[in-house]
Amino acid sequence: MDDTSDDIFDQICTPKRGINRETLETVIVLAVEIAREGREGRRIGTLFTVGDADEVLQRSRTLILDPLHGHPRERKLLLDPDTRETIKELAQMDGGFVVTDDGVAVSACRYFSAPADNITLPLGLGSRHLAAAAISYHTSAVAVVVSESSVVRVFDNGELISEIIPELWMLRHYSLHVSGKYRQRRANQLTVVSKEDEG
Repeated sequence: MDDTSDDIFDQICTPKRGINRETLETVIVLAVEIAREGREGRRIGTLFTVGDADEVLQRSRTLILDPLHGHPRERKLLLDPDTRETIKELAQMDGGFVVTDDGVAVSACRYFSAPADNITLPLGLGSRHLAAAAISYHTSAVAVVVSESSVVRVFDNGELISEIIPELWMLRHYSLHVSGKYRQRRANQLTVVSKEDEG
């Protein structure tokens, strides 16, 4: 079902997720920018967690010295254009980002180590997606993954809830990984496919 009149992210950024809508939308837009732009002529992948930052930090560790550690809070707000460019540069490194509910990137280059025993992913999704599903299952965070294939995927409660696909992929009849009933919306050369809420 196409719907261009409503906000393209309404299905993803619902109050039921328990995440600040502005922050989640900011992270999704940043993820789409990273997916579209890449860095230095190459595609890159990364992972963001949004919300429940203290618990996510407990279930993850840095892979290198944390490049965001020690910087003042106001310098790490995702609404700051300088911070956004810094995040895009850091996205080239291994690991992911932890973002607080109020939009502060508190840590980078993190390895998420939540158990994946109860997680089932569609075939073709790799370790970054498994980490995103697992951390969203074991915490109240929502995870946003930028795939090196330029698709952005959103996980909540261990489940893939949305895929944001560049129009180029739709022209190639890209196969979706979202299962069950879904809603499709198009805007700004993006297609957003989100699971329908049950009930």
